[in-house]
Amino acid sequence: MKYNNLGNTGLLVSELCLGAMTFGGKGVWASIGKLPLEGAKELLSTAVDHGINFFDNANAYSEGESERLMGKAFKQLGISKNDTVISTKLRIRMGKGVNQVGLSRAHISDAVNASLRRLQSNHIDLLYIHGVDSLTPLEETMRGLEDVVRSGKVRYLGVCNHPAWMVAKANGIADKMGWTKFVAMQYYYSLAGRDIEHEIIPYASSENLSILPWSPLAGGFLSGKYDRITENTGGDSRRDDFDFPPVDRPQAYDIIDVMKKIAEGKNASVAQVALR
Repeated sequence: MKYNNLGNTGLLVSELCLGAMTFGGKGVWASIGKLPLEGAKELLSTAVDHGINFFDNANAYSEGESERLMGKAFKQLGISKNDTVISTKLRIRMGKGVNQVGLSRAHISDAVNASLRRLQSNHIDLLYIHGVDSLTPLEETMRGLEDVVRSGKVRYLGVCNHPAWMVAKANGIADKMGWTKFVAMQYYYSLAGRDIEHEIIPYASSENLSILPWSPLAGGFLSGKYDRITENTGGDSRRDDFDFPPVDRPQAYDIIDVMKKIAEGKNASVAQVALR
């Protein structure tokens, strides 16, 4: 396994990160995956055995159940927190209360404490803000994030699905105030969705921030199961019920055709080519 520094830090993370969005299966997330505890344990154990130390979650995944399963799985497997780097996210609504959503200082504190209980941990290695909160000033969000870092509950900060200008502004605020800045950026990035190459990647490269792609197989569309002849996989794919992220299908099929030729020449799968 190859390990890279997380942004401009000394923390080393495996180049492959295992996401846990398929753990649980509660609510709208059931269309994405319904992996139970034993399945999660098998997946996490296999990942660790192959050198993966980086694991991604979010409090909203299966309404908190994904975090609970990850916490239980690592505990039952006896895998030390010293051998893992666990990230999670907050912003998406976690309850009916008017303040159980967003990036306010109050919700950041409440959400972090709840994630720690579910993960059965005393710290979060990497905390992302999970999308834009247009109601809360960036200054308040950055102060709330600084609170949880200084408390020892969070070690590093990341941002997910924000425009480049907003990340630059947020890090500018943090720099001015002497607060903790974002070191990682998680965005949708695949051969069928390369929008972040326009502004996000140039900004990250300039500031030495890590890019963590989510859905590099475009929701399974680039896995090799899809082709322009069948237009589907016969009902054995989550895209049959949850067609996300959106792709330009004619263009994506052209990409798949090229990848198939590369895969044949390399004795590899289409999915391996897409990830590479």
